[in-house]
Amino acid sequence: MKSSTIIVHIIAWLIAIIWILPIVSIFMVAIRPIGEVLHGWWNFKEFHPTIGNFIEALNHPTTPLGKGLVNSFIIASFSTIIPIFVAALAAYGFARFSFPIKNYLFLFIVVMMAMPQQMVAIPLFQIMINLGLVDTYFGLILVHTAWGLPWIILFLRNFFLTLPVEVEEAARVDGASDFQIFLRIVLPTSLPALLSVTALQFTWVWNDFFLALLILYSPSKLVATQRLVWMKGKYHTPWDTLCAGAVLIMIIPVLIYALFQKYYVRGMVGWVIKG
Repeated sequence: MKSSTIIVHIIAWLIAIIWILPIVSIFMVAIRPIGEVLHGWWNFKEFHPTIGNFIEALNHPTTPLGKGLVNSFIIASFSTIIPIFVAALAAYGFARFSFPIKNYLFLFIVVMMAMPQQMVAIPLFQIMINLGLVDTYFGLILVHTAWGLPWIILFLRNFFLTLPVEVEEAARVDGASDFQIFLRIVLPTSLPALLSVTALQFTWVWNDFFLALLILYSPSKLVATQRLVWMKGKYHTPWDTLCAGAVLIMIIPVLIYALFQKYYVRGMVGWVIKG
């Protein structure tokens, strides 16, 4: 093995260790009594794993994380399904049809991806108030849907451009409508891209804190990321419970990645081909 290859491997392993070390520390604090980690989680003179911290986090007296996980799942599910279907229709239109100002409209959509959330926080909150959608699941789902549309349209449009048009043309000759071709040919063929988008959008919404903080404020409607913050007391910080809650929140994105990882590379080709 060449010396340059060895150096690259060493650097890669060092970066991986540095990256995963905080996660390991959170997990170790989450599964141990707080007394065992007061002098460092790496101290294993006493080691008594327990699930008590997770139970305490799920049933927290003021902000139970169990309810927050359910709220997050509901919001993330709808905030993933709706924008993907809408964006897929728009992306197919951009990929297959010609119409006036098509390129300018697509450029506008791409530019929208660069807008930070903080820039539109105040006008967005005012719009939600005027629509009566503040402190509602529908309001937060609507915001996440609008925020996810630009990048999903770009992703799927580029992927649709890689698909051969011959099958679609044959179906059109047989009398299939554009919508039938889209549903029965394009979507099934685009399964890798759709699953990649599903994993990315779901994970993004699941981990969101800023938009949820902007829209939701009723204790019963708070999502998991909001409830984790409120577990910190005014005079006392239960680090073991907080770490257990953080692990519970991380589990869902990790499971999604584990299930869909083989589709990531196949779906990501849509970002780099015919962009």
